[in-house]
Amino acid sequence: MARVTVEDCIDKVESRFELVLLAAHRAREISEGEPLTIDRDRDKNPVVALREIAGETILAGDVREELIHSLQKYVEVDEPDDEDVIVLANESSEDGESGDQMDRMSEEDLLKGLETMLAAEGDSDRR
Repeated sequence: MARVTVEDCIDKVESRFELVLLAAHRAREISEGEPLTIDRDRDKNPVVALREIAGETILAGDVREELIHSLQKYVEVDEPDDEDVIVLANESSEDGESGDQMDRMSEEDLLKGLETMLAAEGDSDRR
């Protein structure tokens, strides 16, 4: 069995700490059923992960992005700026749609509508 050392992988990843994080994350992915990119050769998941990194059969940058994504609890949604919305509204009004007459709903009206919908769903579930 070929031994994989940190020295085999360190030129692929910036630091030893990051290498440990990436290899551990990849080993967990393998445990969850992700397909292997190399032959297992009776190695355990952490060794397979290190061999994949050393052999560059997986990209360290891809594993890094997957690790970051798995640790995120709040994903920021990129919403359009108010200026962009105004521009889009003007473009739609030029296309013949009535951009000037936009429906407006207060927060209170929205909450009342949602409560009504939930109450209707609750009634239908009880039947």
